[in-house]
Formats: sequence, C-alpha cells, structure tokens
Amino acid sequence: MKVPRESSSKPKAEISAARKAAFNILLAVERGQSHSDDLLREREVNALSAPDRNLTTALVLGTLRWQIQLDHQFQALLSHPDAKLDLEVLIALRMGTFQLLHMNRIPARAVIDESVELTKQSGHRFASGMVNAVLRKLAKTPQVEMARLVLKGHGFSRAKRQVKKEPALTAEGMLPEESAAELALVQAHPAWMVERWIDFYGLEATQAICRHGQSQPVLAVRLASPEVEAELAQAGIVLEPGELLAVARTVVSGDVTATEAFREGRVRLQDEGSQLVAECSTSLDRKIKKILDACAAPGGKTLILAERNPTARIVALEASAPRLEQLQKRLAFLGERVECRRADAAELTENSVFDLALADVPCSGTGTLGRNPEIRHRLLPEELTRQSERQKAILAAALRAVCPGGRVVYSTCSLEPEENEQVIAEVLAATPKAHMVPLGVRIGELLHEDILTSEGSERLQHSLTPEGALRMLPGAFHTDGFFICMIEKTA
Repeated sequence: MKVPRESSSKPKAEISAARKAAFNILLAVERGQSHSDDLLREREVNALSAPDRNLTTALVLGTLRWQIQLDHQFQALLSHPDAKLDLEVLIALRMGTFQLLHMNRIPARAVIDESVELTKQSGHRFASGMVNAVLRKLAKTPQVEMARLVLKGHGFSRAKRQVKKEPALTAEGMLPEESAAELALVQAHPAWMVERWIDFYGLEATQAICRHGQSQPVLAVRLASPEVEAELAQAGIVLEPGELLAVARTVVSGDVTATEAFREGRVRLQDEGSQLVAECSTSLDRKIKKILDACAAPGGKTLILAERNPTARIVALEASAPRLEQLQKRLAFLGERVECRRADAAELTENSVFDLALADVPCSGTGTLGRNPEIRHRLLPEELTRQSERQKAILAAALRAVCPGGRVVYSTCSLEPEENEQVIAEVLAATPKAHMVPLGVRIGELLHEDILTSEGSERLQHSLTPEGALRMLPGAFHTDGFFICMIEKTA
C-alpha cells in the first residue's frame, strides 16, 4: 500500500512513558506472550509514576476491551480496508482510535502525533503517514465528534445538535443493541459469544453481561479482622461495605497494595465471587479433617479454606511448577497445615481420603472479561469442548477422592453451559453414588453464620438454578461471573 510521508522537517514528537509501556504490553498480548494482568504488574510498569501507571493501565485495558469496535472504526477509513497491517502499525492505530473515542481530556493533536511517532520508532516509518491520515480523518468523523462531546459532558441531545451528520456508532453506543450483531459491535464483544448468551440468558441479561465486560472491575478486598479497616482508613484508604460478604470491602480510593496491612497479608485483593466459592465449600456443623484443593493456585481460596477450618489438613494441588512455587510462598505461614503438591488434579488416584474437595477448575474465563479483556480475542468456540473434557476428568477425580458422605464443590468463572451444567450432568450420570446438594441451604447457613449479609443472601437465593447450583452473571452482580455447584458422595 502506498502511503503519504510526513515532512522530515517536522519536529520529532515526544512519546510519554505511559504510552510506550502500553504499546509494548499490547504487542506482547497480541503475540500471545503473556496476559495483560501479569504484564501490568511487571517491574517496568511499577517503576512508572502513579499517574503514568494509571494511564498505562487505562490504555491497555481500554484498547483490549474496545478492540473489536476500534478496528471497525479505523478500517473503514483505510484505502484498502482488507489490507493486512503490520502488528506494530495495528497497535498504534488501535491505541490512537481508543484515545480519540474514549479519552476526551487528551487533545486529538497529541493523540495523533504520538501514534505517528510510535509507528516510526517501531520500525515502520513508511506507514507513519498512513497512520497520520487515518487518525486525522477519524478525528473529524461524526462518530468521534459526538463521542468526545458526550464525554466532555455536553449531554447527548446537545451534542447531537452540534454534529452536522448523524453518527452511526459512537463510544456511547448509538445503535439500539436490539440484535446480537448490534450488541456485539456497540459493546465490542465477539458476535458468537453474544449470540449464545442471548440464547441461554436472554437479551436483557446479555446486555448487562456485555456492559459489565466493558467496565473497570470493582476492586474488592478481604479483611483479616475488623481492626484492619480502621488501620487502612488511617492510611488514606476509603472503603465501602462489600456487596455480599461481611468481611469483604470495596475500595473507593487509595492504594491498598502500598499499605503495611497488605504486605503482611491482613488485607487481600480478591473478587467477592471468588471468596464466595470458598465460603460455600464448608459448613461449621460438619467435622472436616482433610480437604483437597484440586486447582489451588494462586491460593486465595485455599487461605479461606484454612481460615474456616482451622484444625483441618489441606492438600493443595498445582500442575505448573512456577505457580506451585508462588503458591508455596503464599501459604508458607500456615506451616504443616497445608501440603502444596505438584500434581495434575485430573490424574489424582487417591480414593476416599478427603472429607471435602474444592474443584475450582481451569476454564474459558468468559465470566472475567472485564478483568481479562483479551480472552474475547483469543477464545474459539471449539475450545469449550476441550475445556469441558478436562473439567469432567478433574471433577470425577475429586469425587473419587472424597469419602462417602464427603462433598465436592465444583466451580468455574465461565458463563458457558458446556463448562458448567453439562459437566455436572455427564459426571453424575457416570457416578450413580453421588448427587447434587442444593446450595440454597448453604446460603442460609452462611447468613446464619454472619458470613453473608442479609441482602447478599437474598440476592443469591434468587440466582440459584432449578437444580440448586448458583449462577452469578456479570452485571447482575458487581463481581466476576461464577458457577458454583455442590455434590455429595453417597457411598
């Protein structure tokens, strides 16, 4: 493709440290080298100033969340819309388009200049003119003019009057979202995901799922004791009560990770849905001596199991050597109460050994798209079958491992029936001496034990499936999406 070049006499634009970091992270994610969540916690990002760290995070997660819509926007302005762009050029265009549409405080000129310079410095000087031309055109389109006016607080009606041409699509979602195709484009989700969610959960619930996937996840923490809250307040951390759990809090402002309480493990970052999985696993009136945590890393649920069962011995399995090492470090303070073992849970051979097993299995993660936005770009429909085969093997092994009368809690952070209801149905069909235990009873116990709030208990009761499993859909709760099921072995 022949592209125009910028004048060589034009002064070289400066690229901020935040944009350089975001650009490199997005390249690594696109190449499949790592996950955005891990890359945003690496040394290079931590070395940035607080404002630059925040901007880097916003650029990375925002670009990944809106990538489908961003590509749709700028590709229409290319001379050859179907042309294959070099990866570095593609990332520069995505970042530039995201800033024009979603970050109204940044002047359009600055966005364009830095995008052009990123293209040059990445070794694609020949394409910098094209990036410049496309982003300039984009900045003048009704879509971007409308979006930036709305984001500046002009209001929809006033902004609409100021834009000469009716925009077909903006960052605020001008399409009605009444079909799978419209919803998929406006909320930047793969059409195949949206179509199946509408089939399973209906249009309204799917709209809520998609909007939740485009928002910054709530930062939830778990407090080791009531005194920790006062300590955090003195450190300038503003908290609000959690949505479901009495020990959970939502961070309103402040950096919890910079506090002594966080470094000492007296406050932990953990989604409330994730906490609830572990809370559902035990009951105070059951004598539990030995627990299996079949897929334990990174260890947040293991810590809750240890907290709620202070006299029980826990065997925590992890197949990955690096993740096992991290798990061992995190749980070291528990001493001999926890055995961290490198093992594949699907190949566990122990029989009738444990009183309780938690099988929080690896899954597609479609309930975590707000936290892990790149999943939507990597996941393929056919992978759900592969995931379910492994999940069935882990659940079957966990059922063999528990004693008669013992229970297995099966959970995923997936919204897909292939990984949830269908796994349970197939394993139970092959295991006659096991049956589901409706979680409504356990939710009532958690309320009685002052672990759940009354409002949280009521809302969870309304989220039970007809079979008694718990399905937490993103958007219905301010948590990741989870499926939780309890099974009892009868003999």
